[in-house]
Amino acid sequence: MEQQQSTSISPKVRAPIGLKRAAAMVILRYQRQFLLLKRYNPPHVGKYVPVGGKLERFESPDQAAIRETFEETGIRITREQLRYGGILMETSPVDYNWQSNIYLADVPYQEAPLCDEGELAWINFEDIPNISTPATDWHIYQYLMREQPFAMNAIFDENIQVLSMTEEIEGIALI
Repeated sequence: MEQQQSTSISPKVRAPIGLKRAAAMVILRYQRQFLLLKRYNPPHVGKYVPVGGKLERFESPDQAAIRETFEETGIRITREQLRYGGILMETSPVDYNWQSNIYLADVPYQEAPLCDEGELAWINFEDIPNISTPATDWHIYQYLMREQPFAMNAIFDENIQVLSMTEEIEGIALI
């Protein structure tokens, strides 16, 4: 009897440096407030970011968005609540290379739940420029509020400092 060889890769195998990893991010919105996570862990320690994370094996971006939202907030969202906003490509010469699918989900207001990955807080849209966020995020939030699709391409240096950012659909430099 012939032994069958597995073609699967262990989920613990890290992507080679430079290869994009896939993620899904969800901006949870109640009226003009976003539920954002002040991160405990790298990257972006101490900065406010949307909930989300890596896609698991055989998982679509929308499935990951729903799963990650529940894991990080306890909030159950449906596929019907998710609106695809766009994509953010992040490229660096180090181990920070992502293709992130960005979603928006309108949710009822509730007290910010506890999260073991950071502190969740409702932030007014107008206050976002006054808090610590990754350099890419303010641009994304503005497109989402206008309900305008986007394809953003951000280039970083070896210290994960943004060097440039363009919106590819309109062909404009943002940073």
